[in-house]
Amino acid sequence: MEMSIIEAIEQICLEKSLSKEKVLEAIEQALAAAYRKDFGEKNQNIKVEFNPVNGAMKIFDIKTVVEDSLLEEFQKEMEEGESEEAPSSEIASEGEKEKKRFNPRTDIALTEARRIKKSMKQGDEIKIELSLPEDFGRVAAQTAKQVIIQRLREAERQNIFDTFKDQEGKVLNGVIQRRENNNLFVVDLNGTAAVLPPSEQVREEKYYPGQKLRFYIATVNMTPRGPEIITSRRHSEIVKELFRLEIPEINSGVVEIKGIAREAGLRSKVAVISNDENIDPIGSCIGQKGVRIQTIINELNGEKIDIIEYSEDAAKFIGNALSPAKVTSVVLNEQEKKTIVSVKENQFSLAIGRDGQNVRLAARLTGWAIEVVKDGETFGEGVSANQEGELQGGETGEPITEIEAEQLGEEEKTKEESVPELVEELKEEMSSETIGGEIVAGAGEEVVEETPGKLEE
Repeated sequence: MEMSIIEAIEQICLEKSLSKEKVLEAIEQALAAAYRKDFGEKNQNIKVEFNPVNGAMKIFDIKTVVEDSLLEEFQKEMEEGESEEAPSSEIASEGEKEKKRFNPRTDIALTEARRIKKSMKQGDEIKIELSLPEDFGRVAAQTAKQVIIQRLREAERQNIFDTFKDQEGKVLNGVIQRRENNNLFVVDLNGTAAVLPPSEQVREEKYYPGQKLRFYIATVNMTPRGPEIITSRRHSEIVKELFRLEIPEINSGVVEIKGIAREAGLRSKVAVISNDENIDPIGSCIGQKGVRIQTIINELNGEKIDIIEYSEDAAKFIGNALSPAKVTSVVLNEQEKKTIVSVKENQFSLAIGRDGQNVRLAARLTGWAIEVVKDGETFGEGVSANQEGELQGGETGEPITEIEAEQLGEEEKTKEESVPELVEELKEEMSSETIGGEIVAGAGEEVVEETPGKLEE
């Protein structure tokens, strides 16, 4: 019988991933609640000490020793009818000192405490042992059962919350469990249920039960129903965490990520810098034959990733951010944090990107409003993107709609295809700048898409 109690506690600890101390605390709180309900008095502060080895229990009334004057004030207030049961302390109005008040449930006057134990002094805690009723074991078993279950459930929820709160902002492996209403997916994170709401899903990705993915732990909140774990597949930080997990130089801090601009499911630009002059930051991220970056691309279901070298020189950084386009010049307006970037006519569509994606991401990554113009054009004649990535163009500076952006892409695409000299130039770029077709600054894939059929000549 003695061993069965210990075994039961150990089994609960194993099944619920709880510490033995938390389980014992839950049992003691449940027994205290059972005693208070059937045998306790109004002003008793009950605490139970339970011995799991032999099943023995001791019941105490715990009091804190306070000065006699507090009891006298309390009795006076009771006589005057101003207070039925005062709290242990209250905070007075602003500017006044905190006023300590007597609480008969938790406090005991110094004189009375010294009648029990002469060595008592103010601030000490006194434990008054109470007799254990003969039928308490039977009553406790009935009354405490539901309380113990509830306490254990609360402890389990708190344990899950504490565990995942520490994991907030990290990437964990998970499995899509099922689909709920409103396109919400339940994710199994090693036995713990989390949710992937529609707002955190990538539109280009398809999810199905049993699918294994990596999830970014966006937020962990405690709700009345227990911990709520929100995961994400579209958060830009998932890219940063995947880089940290897959690239040792980033994990160790030798290579540092300075910024990320992402359009989830389509393209990301990642700015990196090396803290060691002997380490190539871009080469470290790509890996031998593109193995490292390809692993990250596969995890993001084919999302293109441009790796950009960060520079403290704003002009150089902006030029790098517009890769794969080759920039002719960069003119900065530091006061308004705006810049005009000139490119050759055959580089204009590469600088803008499909639907303005390239310049949009570059603006977000650098924090500068970027206007791209062709050589010979002036301010207001090109296409620009502000720091939020909103496209503007033409002399009016009005925002460009999605349809207009598509039309612009088609227009530039036609112009680009009509220039025979571009073919050889693009071939050279692809052979020298790409690994695996699309890894370095997205050069290969972008070129293939913008000039279909031309490279076969």
